[in-house]
Amino acid sequence: MTKRLSNQKISANLWFDKNAEAAVDFYLGVFRNARKGRVTYYGKEGFEFHGMPEGAVLTIEFILDGQEFIALNGGPHFKFNEAISFVINCDTQEEVDYYWNKLTEGGDPKAQMCGWLKDKFGVSWQVVPTVLADMMDDPDAAKVQQVSAAVFQMKKLDIAELEKAFGK
Repeated sequence: MTKRLSNQKISANLWFDKNAEAAVDFYLGVFRNARKGRVTYYGKEGFEFHGMPEGAVLTIEFILDGQEFIALNGGPHFKFNEAISFVINCDTQEEVDYYWNKLTEGGDPKAQMCGWLKDKFGVSWQVVPTVLADMMDDPDAAKVQQVSAAVFQMKKLDIAELEKAFGK
């Protein structure tokens, strides 16, 4: 029996139609600190419950930068939406640009705003510079308002523009 990738108490479970393998491979290629873990497969019951043939991938465990996920091939019953998203905290503009460019490849351009994006599998992400939280927590309400206004005008967040709006 193969061990779990981590002892993380809570893991995000992502329900894909039939493309969990492609999604996991994509994410493993995007995140530099990533690895795949256990893979489970449907038995004879797969078709009855999810329309999946015996031997098709059921779940794949994987880790992206320390966060454990499980990808499930569950059929077309549920779709991703923006009510759940994953935040990628970035220290530099280079890092923001990297994740934004990688995750928007083939994604939905209409779902890009304020640092949010939807990838080609329908999963929502927020690519956020870490300095933004400090700016939004500043005691100067005028600075916070200027930064907020700047964020609402952007798709991909730009640290230099945020700093300009903040008054740096």
